[in-house]
Amino acid sequence: MSSQGPHSDKNCKGTFREKLLIIGSNLGVEDVEHLKFLCIGLVPHKKLEKSSSASDVFEHLLAEDLLSDSDPFFLAELLYIIGQKKLLQYLNYTKEKVEQLLPAQRRVSLFRNLLYEVSEGIDKEKLKDMIFLLGDLLPKTEMTSLGLLAFLEKQDKIDEDNLTYLEDLCKMVVPNLLRNIEKYKREKATQIGIPPVDKEAESLYQGEEELFSQTEVKTFLEALPGAAVYRMNRKHRGHCVIVNNYSFTSLRDRRGTYKDAEILKRVFNWLGFRVCTYNNVTRGHMEKVLQEQKCNPDHVNGDCFVFCILTHGKFGAVYSSDEALIPIREIMSHFTALQCPGLAEKPKLFFIQACQGDEIQPSVSIEADALNPEQQPASLQGILQDSIPVEADFLLGLATVPGYVSFRDVQEGSWYIQSLCNRLKTLVPRREDILSILTAVNNDVSRRADKQGTKKQMPQPAFTLRKKLVFPVPLDALSL
Repeated sequence: MSSQGPHSDKNCKGTFREKLLIIGSNLGVEDVEHLKFLCIGLVPHKKLEKSSSASDVFEHLLAEDLLSDSDPFFLAELLYIIGQKKLLQYLNYTKEKVEQLLPAQRRVSLFRNLLYEVSEGIDKEKLKDMIFLLGDLLPKTEMTSLGLLAFLEKQDKIDEDNLTYLEDLCKMVVPNLLRNIEKYKREKATQIGIPPVDKEAESLYQGEEELFSQTEVKTFLEALPGAAVYRMNRKHRGHCVIVNNYSFTSLRDRRGTYKDAEILKRVFNWLGFRVCTYNNVTRGHMEKVLQEQKCNPDHVNGDCFVFCILTHGKFGAVYSSDEALIPIREIMSHFTALQCPGLAEKPKLFFIQACQGDEIQPSVSIEADALNPEQQPASLQGILQDSIPVEADFLLGLATVPGYVSFRDVQEGSWYIQSLCNRLKTLVPRREDILSILTAVNNDVSRRADKQGTKKQMPQPAFTLRKKLVFPVPLDALSL
C-alpha cells in the first residue's frame, strides 16, 4: 500500500527528482553517512559503500523500490530519524504525519534505530575513551561513533539479540545510554510478544468442539522459541495468487465463486499483498502459473506468500477447469526452500475452497464443492500429512476435512472464504496471529448449516509454521 502525505504546498512544486535534488543539496557529508548506515540491510552493502552523495543513496533507493513519487515514506522516515524534519515538506509530509505512520510503516529496524541513537549520544571525548578501551580490536584509522558501532556489528560483537558487548562498553563510558538499550529491549519484546485476547474475541473460541482448540493454539504459540514472529518489514508484503475456477468440462458450474475471488482480492490488497487472479485455469495453465511463481525473483523482497484455490475437489486434490485432478501436495511442493529459495524461511499460506469428497445434491441456495460426505477416507490426518510438504513454514487451510463437502452460497460465496476474509478484517487490527484467526473461522463455519439444518461443515488447518504469523495492521479501515 502506498503512503500518501498531505497535499503539496506552493513551496514544494517540481518533479519528484527535482525535489530529491533539493533535499540532497541540504544534506551534509555526515547526513549522507547517517543515511547509508540506516539503509544497511535494505540496500546492498557494496552499493552503499560506493555512495558518496545523497543523490547516490536516493538512486539506490529508487532502484530497490524503496522510494517512489507515489510512496516516498521511507525517505521521510530517514529524514525524520536524522533530524532533518524541515526537509519533510518536499515529500509532502510533516513531522506529525510521519510520527502517526511510523508504527505501521517503519522500514528501519528497531536495532538499527538503536545504534543510531547510541551513536548520537557519544561525543568526541567519550568516543576517544571507547576507542582506548577497545585497543587493538579496532583498525588504526579515524573513526566516528557510528563507524565504531558499524564495525562492532560487522565483527559480530553485537546484533539485535545480543547487546552484552555494547552494554558493557556503555557502562564504562556513557552509562546514561543504557536507558536507550533498555527501551529497545522493551520495544522489541512488545513487537514479538503474544497479544492478549479480549473477552469478546475469546468468546469466539467457545462452543462446539474444534479440531484445533484455542487452548491448543495457545500452547503451540507459547512453545515457540521466544514467542518468535515472522519478519514483516521487507520491501513489500508479498504476492497473493488466486485461482478461481467457475466452469468445467462436465462438473457443475461453481456459482458464487466470483464473490469469493473478489473478497479475497480486496482483503489481501488491504493487507499489502500484490494480488493476481486467474480464472478457469486448465491443468496446463496451472503448471505455467506455478512455474512463474516458483521462479518469481520478487519473492526475495517479500515477507510472505499466499496461494488461494477456488474449485471442485476430492481427497487431497483439486480439479483444474479441464477436470484434471491435481494433488494439493504437488502444488505446494513448488514452493519448498529447494524449489523456491526466495521464499525460504518465510511463511507460505495455501487456502483451498474445494470439497474433499463426492458431490451431493444441493439445497435451493447452497451448492457443494465436493463429494459424498458419508464416504470418509481411512485416515483424516494421513490425507493432511500427505498434502503438506515435510518442511517448515507452510500453512494449509482447507475449507473442510477430508471426506466431507464444503458449501458455497450461490449468491454470497462460500462459507469458508467469506468467514476467512471477515475474520482477517476484524482480527488483524487486534494483532491476532493467523492460527487464532483460523480458529475463529472454524467456529464461524461449524455453526452454519443449510436451510434444512442437515448439512454442516468444519474447516481444517494443517501447518508447519515455526513462528507466529501476525500481519501488520493496515493504516486504512476496510469496508466489506
